[in-house]
Parts: sequence; C-alpha cells; structure tokens
Amino acid sequence: MSNKANVLLVGSGGVGTLAAYNLEVGGLASVTSVLRSNYDAVSRNGFTITSLDHGYVKGWKPSTVRNSVPDVGKEGLRPFDFIVVTTKNIADVSPTVTEIIAPAVTAGDTTIVLLQNGLNIEKPLLVAFPMNPVLSGVSLIGATETSPGVILHDDRDRLIIGAFTNPNIPLSTSITSAQMFVQLYSASEKVSCTYNENVGFVRWRKLVYNACYNSACAITHMDTSRMRILKYPIDDVVRPLMLEIVAIAKAAGHVLPESIVEDMINCDPEDTYFKPSMQQDIEKGNFMEFENIVGEPLREAEKLAVPAPNLKMVYGLLKILQTNIKEAKGLVSFPAGPILLDQV
Repeated sequence: MSNKANVLLVGSGGVGTLAAYNLEVGGLASVTSVLRSNYDAVSRNGFTITSLDHGYVKGWKPSTVRNSVPDVGKEGLRPFDFIVVTTKNIADVSPTVTEIIAPAVTAGDTTIVLLQNGLNIEKPLLVAFPMNPVLSGVSLIGATETSPGVILHDDRDRLIIGAFTNPNIPLSTSITSAQMFVQLYSASEKVSCTYNENVGFVRWRKLVYNACYNSACAITHMDTSRMRILKYPIDDVVRPLMLEIVAIAKAAGHVLPESIVEDMINCDPEDTYFKPSMQQDIEKGNFMEFENIVGEPLREAEKLAVPAPNLKMVYGLLKILQTNIKEAKGLVSFPAGPILLDQV
C-alpha cells in the first residue's frame, strides 16, 4: 500500500487541475481526479498546462482519472484521506456538494477541503458528515481551462487553509488535518500555501471583491476595467457594495483593514479587462454561485441588523437572472400566457 496521502479531487477545471498537479509534483499525495466535460480529451491526451509556477507541461495525467465520484464502500476502495472540492458551489441547484461527494466520504477518516468561495459553505457538510474535519481553502490564483484539457495559469498559486469548527470532533483534530494538508500542498516548493486559524476573517476579506465586483459585472455584463475607466460604476455601485460588506463583517466580529475597499477596487490590472467568474458564467448560460457569495452575507446582515440595501437589491437581481437560467435549462416553467399581436 502506498504511503502517500490518498486524495480525491472533484472539479478539474483550471483551479482544480493546478491543485491536482501541484499535489502530485510534491510527491506526498496520489490524486484521483473526477472529470466531467473534459474527461474524453484528458483520457486521450492528458492535460496541457502553461503555468507561472510549474512551467509548460504536456500530456500530464493524475494518478487516476474518473468520470464519476467513486463509491468507496461499494467498490472496496481505500478510504480517501482528503477530498478536495474545487467545483462551483451552486447551493440552489441539485446536486449539491454534499450529494456529489457523499459516496466517497468515509466517516472519521476523510477530511473534506473546500476550495470554494463564499460564506457558511461548511454548514451542510457538517450536518451530513458530523465526524469528519472540514477545511476552508481560500484560493488566490488565476487559472482557466481555455479548451478541454488545456489550462492557462497566469496568476500565482496562493492558498490559505483553515479549519472550520466542527462541534462533533475536537478542534485539534481539524487543525491537525489542516496542517497536514498545508504540508502536502507546500511540498512542491512551487506555490504558497499557509495555515490561518482565522477562517472568518479570510473569507470576509475575499467577499469584499467577490460579493461586489462579481455581482456588479454579472448583472451589467461589464468587466472590471471598463468600470474603473468610467469611474461612475465604481462610485455608484461597486464601492457602496464593498462598504456594506465591510460593515457586515465588522458586526460579525471581523474588522477588515481600512484600505481593503480601495485595494480590492484596484486589484486587477486595468489593461486586462477582466471578467469575474459570475459574469463569465452568465454569459455562457451557466448557473452562478451567488447564494454563498451574496445571499449568505445578506442573511448575516439581516441577522445582525446591519443595513445593506445595495446588497439586497443585487441579491434580488441575481436571483431573477438565475431563475432565467433555470427556465432556459428546463428546471423552472411558467404557465403559458396569451400571444399578444400588434394591433395596427
């Protein structure tokens, strides 16, 4: 039996593929990657990766490639030490993360690592898997799958790991798992992977960007560069949203740096005309992961009695747009109405 950590990675797009490659290059992990739309291309040719951290890699495959999540019990497989989830977290569309990974989780043995955006993402998993550590992974990376199996990595891999509090197991168990994963991920000596015990602070800090730029760009179909060049989208929409997130975070016990709003407004190079992920998703007709990024902060604001009128408006608009996507995909239907003809 291999003495390497047995890792299952679910979500082999840009971020997931770089995570799988980095784990295997480090030599301390054997990775099983679950692929969907890119399965055929990768099975034939492997991944082609152009990476700031790892250079040019052609024809690489993880130790095991699958097109479905393994059922550990039914297949008699060795339990996974870690399940790393890098899929979009579409909380309002089934199957959920919990449903997807359930067959691969071994109670008491498997640590679940959520490399996903948003707030309160751990709560459904703590209910479903009460005896398993669940870790927070905040990824600061630029990696895109430009075509099936072809990955462009153009912003360095920086990963912040922390342990979500699981009331059913000792905190020390979760912290040990977090530190072990940091060791696995850092072994390549090509990336930055750090442990941060203040999970809430790290997640609220990233929400200043994600809940605001992501939402505004998705609703308006305007990239971050055009917003900064025009200035009024920043002044009228983005900055007010960011200030609300900062206020909610403070009420929740997380005081963010005074410069955080301007830092996040200006964090993307102005000449890149960058489209945040939710804008890319809506332009492709894909579901947006807005519930954990916008809905959860809004629910926190309401619970803490923090005014957030801009966030509430944005959440409502995103919910409408998501319903349109659901209707286009046949998940929502409406009664047929009368056909109105123009009258001459």
